[in-house]
Order: sequence, then C-alpha cells, then structure tokens
Amino acid sequence: MSLLKFSRPHKIHFSQCDPAGIVFYPQYFVMFNNLLEHWFDELIPQGFAGYILEQRFGLPTVHLDAEFTAISRMGDEVMLELHVERIGSKSLTLRQRCIGREGELRMQVTQTYVTTSLVTHQAIPIPDILYQALTAQQPVSAKGEI
Repeated sequence: MSLLKFSRPHKIHFSQCDPAGIVFYPQYFVMFNNLLEHWFDELIPQGFAGYILEQRFGLPTVHLDAEFTAISRMGDEVMLELHVERIGSKSLTLRQRCIGREGELRMQVTQTYVTTSLVTHQAIPIPDILYQALTAQQPVSAKGEI
C-alpha cells in the first residue's frame, strides 16, 4: 500500500456529537489529526510522537479549506482517508475525507501543513526522515516550493 494514500475505519462516538447525535463539526478536525498521527506511525520509524518529542519538529496547519456535504451520526461507521496532494520544500498539502459506508462523501478538507523546528518555532525544510519516506512512495525530481 502506498503511504501517499492512507485510510482507517472509524466509528462515530457519542463524545464527537452534539445533542442531536450529529458530529459536531470541529470533531472532524480531531478525527483527521488522529488519522495523521496513525499515518506518521506507519510512515516513519519513530512515528508521530518521536517526530514531535524526540526530533523536535512541528507540523502546524497554515491553510485549511473544508467542505461539509452530509451529516454523520453517532454509531455510524465511516472510512477516514488521507491523500498527499503536494510535497513542497517546507510544506505538505493533504486532502482528508470522511466517507460513509455506502461511499457517500460526508466531509473533506484540504489542509496545508508547514514543517517547523520546535526549538526556534520557524519554518524549516521538510526534515530528511519525512521527505525520504514521502518520496520513496512516489518519484519526484526535487523538493518543490513552499
């Protein structure tokens, strides 16, 4: 499986819903952050925790574009998907989607992350450990622009 595409099943929990039993929209961003962490755990040897805590690299969001197309309810089983859209020199753009059991798109977000040093809190080139893992999945000629 290419790690430029990654997916995990997810069951919508009570804690993710509003009083009507529908996913409270900010919870999608929590679900997608968890998906990103699981992806990193398979993408690089030290996983997401090692990337942040040991390597002292950050991955904050600098741009977010969200589209909500259908509701998700408590108890629904959905598929969370992540697709790498772009690899820049200091940034990474991902498209993340929530898909219902029947294949209907519930929500999608295109999110650009910038790689940072947690020591200086400045943008840095994508760290080699991450860049090599990403480009091993798909040939690229050189790091693109931010």
